[in-house]
Amino acid sequence: MPFELPPLPYPHDALEPYIDARTMEIHHGKHHQAYVTNLNKALESFPDIASKTLETILADIPSLPENIRTAVRNNGGGHWNHTFFWKILGPGKGGQPSGQLAEAITKAFGSFSDFQAKFEAVGVSRFGSGWVWLCVHDDKSLCICSTPNQDNPLMKGVVECPGTPIMGVDVWEHAYYLLYQNRRPDYLKAIWNVISWDIVEANYLQAVKS
Repeated sequence: MPFELPPLPYPHDALEPYIDARTMEIHHGKHHQAYVTNLNKALESFPDIASKTLETILADIPSLPENIRTAVRNNGGGHWNHTFFWKILGPGKGGQPSGQLAEAITKAFGSFSDFQAKFEAVGVSRFGSGWVWLCVHDDKSLCICSTPNQDNPLMKGVVECPGTPIMGVDVWEHAYYLLYQNRRPDYLKAIWNVISWDIVEANYLQAVKS
């Protein structure tokens, strides 16, 4: 089995009261595990593809055999997205970014509060299930975009979301429904309290170097 469910970097209840323990247990142990299981199942007969990194696979979705393309796109995307998501959250985090990331946010959006407002608006306007992303363009500028389902900006040629993702927030109902029900705007406001800006800044610095 080439892909495995990574452990959470913190206990299930570590993000309370903003994300409840039961949601984390289901989200990580059930939803994320299902993506891993189904990705491995789709690749059982394709060891040459399974031996590649997930980033490499997702960057070239159109080249995959047609009979597994959708399964790999959905489940490989789900695995990558959630692994990325867990890392940018943490207990005792929140606040505001600093350093070069803070400067880039101010340059792109005017202020941190303006960035928050736009990020929330994009997340709220995603119809149905999907993700909202902060990305770095090739010219090193920042942009906000959204993808449906488990798509992500790595999927070149199949999604309209340019740039390298440095932060992503899950806006599927399974990410927030137990605590927030249908109040996605409240969830998006609350999640700022658990964003690990040190991790997001590290992602940013890596992206601008590449």
